[in-house]
Amino acid sequence: MNSDYTEGLRGSVPILVSTIPFAALFGAIAVSNGQTVAEATLMSAIIFAGASQLVGIELFGHSVPVWVIVLSIFAVNFRHILYSAAITPFITHFSPAQKALSFFLLTDPQFAQTLTRGETGRSVSFAWYMGFATTIYVGWVGVSAIGAGFGKLIGDPKSLGFDVLLPIYFMGLVFGFRKRSNFLAVVLVSALVSVLALQVVGSPWHVSIGALAGVLLAALLPPKAAKAADGAEAEIKA
Repeated sequence: MNSDYTEGLRGSVPILVSTIPFAALFGAIAVSNGQTVAEATLMSAIIFAGASQLVGIELFGHSVPVWVIVLSIFAVNFRHILYSAAITPFITHFSPAQKALSFFLLTDPQFAQTLTRGETGRSVSFAWYMGFATTIYVGWVGVSAIGAGFGKLIGDPKSLGFDVLLPIYFMGLVFGFRKRSNFLAVVLVSALVSVLALQVVGSPWHVSIGALAGVLLAALLPPKAAKAADGAEAEIKA
């Protein structure tokens, strides 16, 4: 087996462990909102977007207009436009078909690991990318089916506090970037703008609005390393 593919598989095992509760939660919620086990499993297989699936299934259960569901899912998934733009410099050697498959399999942990790998000078090969994605994809679809199958035994997942798992998971991903320049400022601005947008615009648009505010601030603030380098250069010239 290709060593890069194997490395990707090994690297995504911890992600699989953290994904299991969310996949089971989605399956249980899907069944509680009227889907069959087969429908819930198929949704995970062809959409493969955890947070969006949870948002979508909740909206389906409330019989809201289709356009509202589409816009809501777009709002939640808008961050993937930013993700794809960020990792594109590291996958320029992928063929068009490979890029299409890579973007379909692009998740939050996939983005974080691809960006980290590329920025540290390691090769982002298609084999590694697929190895990392395979574990997450197969695990998500499989556990979704299990969660759907046993969803009725669980009852209301929210009554058990399972609905807090997703925010905790995203918080963990955010703190994975805590050593980056201006991390605290970007996170604080994103959080404050998101809370304000929740009150003014409403959910789920507040997610994308908060993210855009953080991106804008990050673009405006120069990296600390660059500031230090400029200061050192000035001292040398003096």
